[in-house]
Amino acid sequence: MSSLKQYIDLFKESRSTIEAHSTEVMNSLRDKAINSLISGKLPAKGDENYEITDLNETYAPDYGVNINRYDFGADTANAFRCDVPNMSTWLYFSFNDTYHSSRTASISMPDGVVIGSFNRLAKQYGKLISTYYGKLAPIENTQVALNTLLAQDGLFIYIPKNTSLEKPLQLVNILNATIPVMVNRRILIVLEENAHAKMLACDHTQSQETDFLNTQVIEVYAGKNSSFDFYDLEESGERTHRISSMWVRQEEGSNVLINGITLVNGHTRNDYSIDVVGENAETHLYGMAIAGNEQHIDNHTEINHNVGHCTSNELFKYILEDRSRGAFCGRIKVAPNAPRIEAYQGNRNICMSPEAKMYSKPQLEIYTDDVKCSHGSTIGQLDQDAIFYMQARGISKQEARMLLMQAFMADVISTVRMDSLKDRLRHLVDKRLYGKLALCQQCGSDCHDIVNNIEQ
Repeated sequence: MSSLKQYIDLFKESRSTIEAHSTEVMNSLRDKAINSLISGKLPAKGDENYEITDLNETYAPDYGVNINRYDFGADTANAFRCDVPNMSTWLYFSFNDTYHSSRTASISMPDGVVIGSFNRLAKQYGKLISTYYGKLAPIENTQVALNTLLAQDGLFIYIPKNTSLEKPLQLVNILNATIPVMVNRRILIVLEENAHAKMLACDHTQSQETDFLNTQVIEVYAGKNSSFDFYDLEESGERTHRISSMWVRQEEGSNVLINGITLVNGHTRNDYSIDVVGENAETHLYGMAIAGNEQHIDNHTEINHNVGHCTSNELFKYILEDRSRGAFCGRIKVAPNAPRIEAYQGNRNICMSPEAKMYSKPQLEIYTDDVKCSHGSTIGQLDQDAIFYMQARGISKQEARMLLMQAFMADVISTVRMDSLKDRLRHLVDKRLYGKLALCQQCGSDCHDIVNNIEQ
């Protein structure tokens, strides 16, 4: 049985149950999704842009899908220990693929802001959600179609015109089950003209001995002169497979920053697709990954400059140890009649062991004149001369290696536009580099006073 066929058969057998636990907005796209899957196939290793990742193999195991929406009983008292010191946030949660708010989430929220699960908001805001849902993420994409077919809920974030959120949003994603489970998450973010927001999403796996397949589709609309920062932190587990895709549309004068950070994982594939359709827009796309053992991290990016007079900055860095595998495939495309584009793309990588492998493919496609664009890639080891220099001044070899790795990642961390989160990331990265668990529940901070409990 092919990987897709088992999920198509599951949907056909359980369609009434899946749709009964969802909303009309999500149900309306399921026919298109199944038609796309019937005629499509999952990418295999060696396909274009999938040089080290085999999605057909990733989806092949017989994962359970929680179509009846059973409560797996996530350990909230433990999971809520992902506090960022000195940073107050509006806090939301997803347990597997069910969304909840903390009791304090909506306190002092500006008028007109809408945040919550599709299922809870459908009656009042169904028309607004349907205006944007599924419009950016192409149903022809097999991963998107499969997520669209099986997802039963989503998180909707709407920031109206001329509204600024004074505090960041925080989404804590928790995986917890006693049997292998596939979860399908959907996030829809809309910022109207001159709206401004920042968001931190962090992924955690509580059941470290359980296999998970976590699929995620995020759609982001950045309206005219809006700004949006999205920080995506993965601290899951070595038996967690994550397939995530993010689709962004930027209007005139918008400013979007995305920073994807992988510290603990099993097998990760992240896709970022950004369409810039308005002049004077800024795009900042960054990422970092630290991997060891048999971990697998694959980032694929596309920034499409469809109009002129815009800028983009892109930088991804990897540190790979043991037998880990990394991949970066990025493309910046400048359309015809889109002059005065300034775009930079870089990928820098360190392989700490002879068995660690890195694949890098930076790309530029330029179809117009009068642009400033560059791209580059490096793969190497730590500077042995620098290590020798520090040892000669009394620094141990191990400490010298740590200092060089910390310095290597510093410029990605410096792109974070929230000081408290920047400090927290430095702490987590240092712990990870020193071989300690970077999981938030290990950090010792206690945010019971922040969360209290979940809004039922």
